[in-house]
Amino acid sequence: MKIGDKLPNIKVDATGDQQINLSKLKGQKVVVYFYPKDSTPGCTTEGQNFRDRFKEFSKQNCVIFGVSRDSIKSHEKFKEKQAFPFDLLSDPEETLCKAFDVIHLKKFMGRESLGIVRSTFLFDEKGKLVNEWRKIRVKGHVDEVLEAVSQL
Repeated sequence: MKIGDKLPNIKVDATGDQQINLSKLKGQKVVVYFYPKDSTPGCTTEGQNFRDRFKEFSKQNCVIFGVSRDSIKSHEKFKEKQAFPFDLLSDPEETLCKAFDVIHLKKFMGRESLGIVRSTFLFDEKGKLVNEWRKIRVKGHVDEVLEAVSQL
């Protein structure tokens, strides 16, 4: 996935007993953020930040999707507990993760493993990738994304 690419034609399971095909979301701005794991401190804070600014994104005709490899069951609990007004996409087979190239070797406490590198992607109303943030820090990130959305 690189700047100028279109939303991928991939169906994934989503919270609310849905299947979402990102390529069908033209006509609105789309934020897709990838995070490592439900209910962990950084991922919870990131989701809360998107939740807290959700109305501002909505006013900009922008939808938000969070993506991780967690199951729908895990996503449903996480979404309910945190009162997320947006859907979470489950990608256990890493189909979306691979399309967006967010699975990389990570080091944590001296151990290496493949995992999701926290990343966010912004698509315009035509479904074209216009901005990406990789290896992000949670603090201040949602403000930066909202600013980019309002520039479109």
